[in-house]
Amino acid sequence: MKQVFSIAGYLAIKEIWRNRGRFFLVSMVIALITLLVLFIAALGEGLGNGNREYISKLDAPIMVFQSKSDFLIQASRLGRDRLAAIRRVDGVKDAGMLGVANASLILPGNQEPMKIALLGIEPGHSGEPQVEQGNQLSTSLAQEVIIDRNTALRSKLAVNDNLTIRVTQGTRDEFFTFKIVGISEGLQFALQPSVFVPFFTWDRVRSKSEAEVNLSNPVANVILVKLDNDADINSVRQRIEGQVNNVETATLNQAIQALPGYSAQQSTLNTQGGFTLFIGVLVIGGFFQIQILQKVAQIGVLKAIGTANPIVAAASIFQIMLITMVGVAIGALFAFIFSLTFPPTVPIVFNGTTSLLAVVALLLIGPIGGLASIRYAVRIEPLKALGLS
Repeated sequence: MKQVFSIAGYLAIKEIWRNRGRFFLVSMVIALITLLVLFIAALGEGLGNGNREYISKLDAPIMVFQSKSDFLIQASRLGRDRLAAIRRVDGVKDAGMLGVANASLILPGNQEPMKIALLGIEPGHSGEPQVEQGNQLSTSLAQEVIIDRNTALRSKLAVNDNLTIRVTQGTRDEFFTFKIVGISEGLQFALQPSVFVPFFTWDRVRSKSEAEVNLSNPVANVILVKLDNDADINSVRQRIEGQVNNVETATLNQAIQALPGYSAQQSTLNTQGGFTLFIGVLVIGGFFQIQILQKVAQIGVLKAIGTANPIVAAASIFQIMLITMVGVAIGALFAFIFSLTFPPTVPIVFNGTTSLLAVVALLLIGPIGGLASIRYAVRIEPLKALGLS
């Protein structure tokens, strides 16, 4: 067996070196396919992460929505009476209100205002992010905010700086200034960087319709529930829905899947990645099939002098694997270099697990694409190949 692999490796490398220009071009084609697959995977991860980042990192495994809201955060409305009722449910450790709105962050100079997600949370309760720099929010009425890392990177703001946001209330644009007390990890929401505001302050400064301007009854979009024991999530959900009127509950994954466009977006990108891999199989398979057809006579000579089929098959497999690995390595290197040049505004994230799965899939397309050529090489008859039969 060792001799078989030794001879097969020698034959494969010898041919690659003799036709290095041709094989290099094929490796570059595989590198481009690799680059495309990795970027599609990174784009899918980046767009998905931009939608779900804040929700996926919540420390509250249950989200409570208004009934018949289809788990759509912006369509749900819950008052403080529901919050009090939920906190009394057995198994609930804590609950906090979450309000969602859009705003524009005013940047210095002539820069365009930056679109942000303005999130109202209750300090000290579920939903408040942990800061990496600075301090947590002090009270629900404080004129202070926590910004996520994405906001800090794009705006160049730091702890103790002041920021100004613009919102529309009624028919007028209103401007509000806050002090930044902390910076959290990246917590995008709806593909926008996030700014976290104490809940009652958020209710005062959020965008409002003309009818809402003079209302003084704070209403949240959803309520985030932390449990005494996360293993009891199903029973606690049933108790909340049974004891609190006109609410429905969702796990974080259910809430993420219900985000507008999230599932369709991920399905589209996954389909694109799948078709790119399929094209890779066809390209590699077609190239090596042509290679085999061009060297039928040489394979016939090898078989005529006693070379066994396992050696021929092993040489073909070794050749395919080597060319594929070189192409994938070059493509992965290019992807890494290009990733260093993208600004924070580009939603491309090279996740280790996702990228590894993509690379493994790319390494498999070589042998899969070359199966037909390997089978053809093994079935070549020496006499027919040499024109003697």
